Amino acid sequence: MTTPSLSMQALPASARPVARFARIVVQSAALAAVWYVADFIVRRLGLPVPGGVVGLVAMLALLFSGGLPARWIKSGADWLLSDMLLFFIPAAVAAVQYGGLFREDGWRLALVVVAGTLMVMVAVAFAVERAARLERRLALRRVRMTRHAARV
Repeated sequence: MTTPSLSMQALPASARPVARFARIVVQSAALAAVWYVADFIVRRLGLPVPGGVVGLVAMLALLFSGGLPARWIKSGADWLLSDMLLFFIPAAVAAVQYGGLFREDGWRLALVVVAGTLMVMVAVAFAVERAARLERRLALRRVRMTRHAARV
């Protein structure tokens, strides 16, 4: 006897937005919990790295090892990434309070911001390229294994 899977299509149209919202809330809370645990570990052990970096490494390890399917956090991560600019508003408001610093060393700060942005862009491009290569290699391996299994 098979049980029907609960998917968005199985829900009535009026319940889909509520289910989507609930999924985003739960997944975002799970991502926040990973960060919180990682931050706690960093503070407890006195590690010289931010908790977010440790949380990111832990999340990557879980995703790559298959211990955490990507679909379990995808909606929450997509929502957080889509609204990421909101997280920079407090930093922009705080920067306004330091007008004198910007008048004296503004060109240095601008240089650091531009250089940092370029470094991040290059690092992201490199990481995306490496991930795409890995994805293509794994897809090619799956195709070869499928063809080999079909011949046998």
